[in-house]
Amino acid sequence: MLWRRRDCGCGVGLPLHLELTFGPSPQLKEAFVIFQKILVAVDDAPISAHAADIAAELAQLTGAELAFIHVIDAELVNAADTGIQPDVFVASAKEDARNLIEAFRKRLPQKATALDFVPIGTPHTEIVNAAKDWPADLIVIGSHGRGGIKRVLLGSVAEGVMRSAPCPVLVVRAKT
Repeated sequence: MLWRRRDCGCGVGLPLHLELTFGPSPQLKEAFVIFQKILVAVDDAPISAHAADIAAELAQLTGAELAFIHVIDAELVNAADTGIQPDVFVASAKEDARNLIEAFRKRLPQKATALDFVPIGTPHTEIVNAAKDWPADLIVIGSHGRGGIKRVLLGSVAEGVMRSAPCPVLVVRAKT
């Protein structure tokens, strides 16, 4: 959606008005040509669905490849108090991750395809590593928008990604 100025031709002293247009304009498409590979970080939070939708729309507009990444947090794998053997936990977590990514894949336009990455490690580090290795031109990630003490206690994967990313990062905030 773009705003364009155009002569209204009404002859009442208002030579210009704004025209709302829908769809990709040639200028917009040209501006996004640099995005050929878009990596979108997903988890089971609703903001991830919104971020994935935006990434899919960008990929469709630009003809970019799309890849999903879901990181299995190494701290959870190695937690002694879970009562589950690490190899059993990892197998279960990988299956859950594949199901999650498959649900995101179903949200894509009919002919769209997407790669997937399911590494084990620290989420922001693994997202940055995948962006370097693939290599991505853009990372899309959702953010809950927590501030203050909540962010200090819970951390911010999006912030960690922004600090270390090898490419631009689009942070999608929760709708308020």
